[in-house]
Amino acid sequence: MKNIILLVIVLLSVATVATAQKFEGIATYKTDRKVDLDMEGDGMNDAMKEQIAAQLRKQFQKEYTLTFNKDESIYEEVESLDAPAPQTAGGISIVVSGGADVLYRNLPQKEYANETEISGKVFLIKDALEKPAWILEKETRNIGDYTCFKATKSREVTEKQMTSESDSLIEVTKLVTTTAWYTLDLPVQHGPDTYWGLPGLILQVEDGDLTILCSKIVLNPKEEVTIEVPKKGKKVTQAEFDEIQEKKTKEMMERFQSDGRKNGDGNNFSIKIGG
Repeated sequence: MKNIILLVIVLLSVATVATAQKFEGIATYKTDRKVDLDMEGDGMNDAMKEQIAAQLRKQFQKEYTLTFNKDESIYEEVESLDAPAPQTAGGISIVVSGGADVLYRNLPQKEYANETEISGKVFLIKDALEKPAWILEKETRNIGDYTCFKATKSREVTEKQMTSESDSLIEVTKLVTTTAWYTLDLPVQHGPDTYWGLPGLILQVEDGDLTILCSKIVLNPKEEVTIEVPKKGKKVTQAEFDEIQEKKTKEMMERFQSDGRKNGDGNNFSIKIGG
């Protein structure tokens, strides 16, 4: 009888350890981006600017899932069947190009793979992970049922902007602070998009004009989660991809300048974002 009781205790202990070791889930995030247009041109009135801003903001409101376990994660966009963006008064149309990224991270191996697209061509970026230099703050806030702690980091960003005076591109450097809110209740170093490396799952990010907010978390779902490394696309390093992207951006801006000169009457505008 004692042996039977001992066996039951051992089995229960094994089951408890196995359950404790299993930690996986699916977090859903929604993105939003503030749009602050500073556009000058013949026929560009306030009502038209507001219509452009509304279209742009809708294009950036998307939903993503982060599937994770203790070691790995994959972040990808939830497919949707949105209607094409309508033209506004004056012939203004908004086109946001580029395919949906699939971002995979492996923490023990300190590497990531990002399947992305430029001008219809698919690339697979594979490179080493560099842990972000977060500063842990004391401030807290509640997001849903989770108590979250604040973390920040800053970086210099150089952007190319079109000047209306000279019709040319200039480089503008500014300091951008990223704020992340993470919860110790979910002790994994994952987070949405490129944000990770904190003592708990990141539930909210505020980065410049971009906001990412977690709307739902399912822990240890009945069906075991699957995390597959992206494999499609031309393999490049992050530095190689950045160089290609810079070249494509320059070509796009040159086309934009050329189209602007062709449509000098100011009655038609076309805004294109992406490769």
